[in-house]
Amino acid sequence: MKVQIWSDIMCPFCYIGKGNFEAALEKLPFKDEVEVEWKSYQLDPDLSETSGSKTINEYLAERKRMPIEQIEQMQQRIKDMGKQVGIGFNIENAIVANTFPAHKLIHFAAKSNKANEAEELLFHAYFIDGKNVADHDVLVNIAEELGLDSDQAQYVLNSDSFDYEVKQDILEARNIGVTGVPFFLLNDKYTLSGAQPVDLFVDALTQTYNETNVNKSAEGESCTIDGCE
Repeated sequence: MKVQIWSDIMCPFCYIGKGNFEAALEKLPFKDEVEVEWKSYQLDPDLSETSGSKTINEYLAERKRMPIEQIEQMQQRIKDMGKQVGIGFNIENAIVANTFPAHKLIHFAAKSNKANEAEELLFHAYFIDGKNVADHDVLVNIAEELGLDSDQAQYVLNSDSFDYEVKQDILEARNIGVTGVPFFLLNDKYTLSGAQPVDLFVDALTQTYNETNVNKSAEGESCTIDGCE
């Protein structure tokens, strides 16, 4: 069974959704049969900011024209939701930056089956540690923490390696109608959008898994022109 997840590092609900999804997996007896594939998405692909000098509050006030009271209310709601899954958000300290380099690192980590760990460390760096996830030094340090080769990570970040993969993920999201993240695609059949509660993930994953196995069990012995099985 396969679950594809479109996500962006600068999305707090993606972090919360990841926590709820993983909590749901822990409740399932078939959790080891679930393959998770992380997909890239950018909420603000035109963001040129990479300096690490602009906070999330400044970004929301300037770019989204949000009043400070609305920003504070939204952040408190995010903090309250985060506590339920063990995330201690310091969202007011988040540094706004283009997340494209971070997505390249996730694809690089995926080659070593460490995409999930990369997502977790990047979310933590962005929302808790207040680090600039467009800074190559920050990203190389995360690569080292993952046990990846730092020279290879630096090469990936300085070249066009994985640019195509990131762009293809974003294009695929557009083609299937994704307008917001997190977005979950279960076995290319069912979709869930947003940071859904744990129980809903449990129900959706269980239904998808059961349908998959019913289809498998319905495939009895048969004969073809090549012989019988």
